[in-house]
Amino acid sequence: MKDLIKTFDSLPLIVKIILAIPALDIVWWIYRICRSLDKNNILGVVIAVVLLLVGIPFMWVVDIICILLKGSVFWID
Repeated sequence: MKDLIKTFDSLPLIVKIILAIPALDIVWWIYRICRSLDKNNILGVVIAVVLLLVGIPFMWVVDIICILLKGSVFWID
């Protein structure tokens, strides 16, 4: 799982933005769940699943903004 997280973190900026568009944003949901599981953050896993079910209409916009500003998607650690 650490390899998956490192791979996503090392992607070029344009690829991260492309993966944040609405149809492909599921990749970042998997990243969030894996990142929370890797750090044994049960609250993060629960929030990721809830946002996956509820936050689909707007989270891709938040992801793109965060990627442009800080280089990675928004998530709690």
